Amino acid sequence: MAERHIVAIGGGTFASDPDNGRLEEYLLDLTGKERPRICFVPTAGGDDRAAVGRFYDFFAPRAEPTWLPLFDRRRSSPAEVLLAQDLIYVAGGNTANMLAVWRLHRVDAALREAWERGIVLAGWSAGALCWFGGGVTDSFDPDLGPLNDGLAFLAGSFCPHYDTEARRRPVYRGLVGDATLADGYAADDGAALHFVGDELAEAVSSRPNALAYRVARRTDGPAEETPLGTRYLG
Repeated sequence: MAERHIVAIGGGTFASDPDNGRLEEYLLDLTGKERPRICFVPTAGGDDRAAVGRFYDFFAPRAEPTWLPLFDRRRSSPAEVLLAQDLIYVAGGNTANMLAVWRLHRVDAALREAWERGIVLAGWSAGALCWFGGGVTDSFDPDLGPLNDGLAFLAGSFCPHYDTEARRRPVYRGLVGDATLADGYAADDGAALHFVGDELAEAVSSRPNALAYRVARRTDGPAEETPLGTRYLG
């Protein structure tokens, strides 16, 4: 089995901060390729064409970009597209809808095979939560709630946008604290968790003050939050 990589990003990627790009350079470097093949998967946003355009504008100078449409099926099979890549980059949006569509089209199985082949998997928000067993989502209600049927390539749970959406932190800590969600990780916008295999290798950030956290249940009260050493990429 090849070395497996997953990078879970809290937010603040090229989609909202195109002049930064530090996290994207980190992802491209993980492939070990001078001009890697990268596939954008915008399912969580309903295959939004504006997002696809931003992706091509950002990556075309430094990689070989393509994308995987699932709402208008006029291309090769998802597995054929995904397994031809060096890096797969999953967008944010509605996590629950994305997972349902992926399972319908067997994208979940193709992603697992890609991971086992050593193709780098990454994404932000919904595209980060999906790799875990569960996490905090606004897929069902803007007030946030638990999702417990992620792909579970990585054990535990995840919470994105930890510093930019006021309810994320207290809701996540409460759900971990009462065991609705398993212990897990959280990431500010601009912070990312890099897993090699199923073990956390490091936390990195594109912004000086962005952090990642370990969030774990304790005997009573909200879960305990421990900042992780986060390496700034600037």
